[in-house]
Amino acid sequence: MFISIIIPTYNEAEHIANLILQLQKNNSKDYEILVVDAGSLDDTQNIAKKSGVQVLESPVKGRSKQMNFAAKHSKGDVLYFVHADTLPPLSFFEDIKQSIAEGFQIGCFRFKFNSDKTMLKLNSYFTRFDRLMCRGGDQSLFITRKLFDELNGYCEQHKVMEDYDIIIRARKKYAFKIIPKNVLVSARKYDYNSYLKVNIANLTAFMMFYAKADHDRIIKVYKKLLNHEKSELKY
Repeated sequence: MFISIIIPTYNEAEHIANLILQLQKNNSKDYEILVVDAGSLDDTQNIAKKSGVQVLESPVKGRSKQMNFAAKHSKGDVLYFVHADTLPPLSFFEDIKQSIAEGFQIGCFRFKFNSDKTMLKLNSYFTRFDRLMCRGGDQSLFITRKLFDELNGYCEQHKVMEDYDIIIRARKKYAFKIIPKNVLVSARKYDYNSYLKVNIANLTAFMMFYAKADHDRIIKVYKKLLNHEKSELKY
């Protein structure tokens, strides 16, 4: 098994080095790391290149489009999509390999925030449950190339919440694995907004997505509910 780790970025200089270092600590050599950047205005690309990973410049901006672009340029028979502000467990390779051996073609990890705040621990607790509302791109996502191709990748019409869409489509035919280990997720949006405001915004965005609302409308409402600085739905 060979895993292609795909990291979509836009202005992630603050986080990208830590993520790459975390991934490179794994002892397996059967993986590649691809950073697919959408024209960052900061030092994201230079930092990634100095870390020795492959950097792709996406011709279009948008996470779903960037990830599809990187998938086409990757060589793994398993794809692992990770957000730049997420740190997978050191055992990520073995955990994914074991899940594939168990017959799963798609899955994610649980998550916990890099914060000791009690209410954020509550949010983290719910990611162990197999419910769509408890999912999200921050948990990272592994998927076999076979299934990814069968689904025609991420739907590029989705400007946000593309992870929910691909999970919904995959689960129509295949079981979904929640690996009982945590990725560490940045709590940065809570630095600019209250716990209540963030969760109301998240729930509103999810309900609008489930109701098939226009994606631009979801983004507009989400941004209106939160302080804009580092708290918006990611490009």
